[in-house]
Amino acid sequence: RAVVRDLYDGVAMARFFSTLMLISGVAPIVAPLIGGQILRVTDWRGVFVVLTGIGAVLTALVWLRLPETLPPAERHRGGVKESLRTMRGLLADLPFTGYLLAGGFAFAALFAYVSASPFVVQEVYGASPQTFSLLFGLNSVGLVIAGQINGKLLVGRVRLDRVLACGLAVIVLAATALLLMATGVFGEVGLAPVAAALFVLMSAMGFTMPNTQALALLRTRHAAGSASALLGTTSFLIGAVASPLVGIAGERTAVPMAVVQLAAALVAGVCFMGLCRPWKAGAGPEGPEGGDH
Repeated sequence: RAVVRDLYDGVAMARFFSTLMLISGVAPIVAPLIGGQILRVTDWRGVFVVLTGIGAVLTALVWLRLPETLPPAERHRGGVKESLRTMRGLLADLPFTGYLLAGGFAFAALFAYVSASPFVVQEVYGASPQTFSLLFGLNSVGLVIAGQINGKLLVGRVRLDRVLACGLAVIVLAATALLLMATGVFGEVGLAPVAAALFVLMSAMGFTMPNTQALALLRTRHAAGSASALLGTTSFLIGAVASPLVGIAGERTAVPMAVVQLAAALVAGVCFMGLCRPWKAGAGPEGPEGGDH
């Protein structure tokens, strides 16, 4: 994220975050396929050997091929104290904190899906492992498609905060539908409507996650590294807290997953509206016309 902020601005930066969403969406589809092939020739320990090798290769590539992207005139010595002071200043910026929390709680809804969907889809609704894998991959495809629609069609034409608001609203609606189905308001429902609601919820992430990051980093040209650290840490911290909650009532009910997703989406929406106040913002990535530098 910090590298993207150094290299791009305005519309170009927002579009690039949607491109990163393509990678984030494809990875969950490809990784299990690779893992399955690894397990054909070794045991579970072999998976960690492969991961270690991948980590070493990536470290070497970054060390050798990724130059410092921050312009020399904007570099500083850094240090823990300065980083903490910078982060404190970032958190004092209410719109930045709003985007930070909105993205973090939206990420918690995604984490709830990742943690609970194997049990919900297979144990509660009786899907086979193959069917679950197909649905998981399909949901990832939905996220990828939404991210590309966001980057190629909406960025530069529609205000980012409007797209973000619509994405959060869709997540709330999908999570509400899941909760109503899980609690039996519609009677006994099968896998199809639950899978459809999960698909809509996951696809909406393609409109929320890249835009929260873009809108937050648009405010932090002076501290992209610290801002990126806060964005990443907050998302995974909130997600880590949310994940165990989905199993609080056992593996035979989808209610905790739906409750966590709905609560996370509502909190994300409140943080966005209350702290960012998008109706007072300057419209697109760089002004009323959404122009680029």
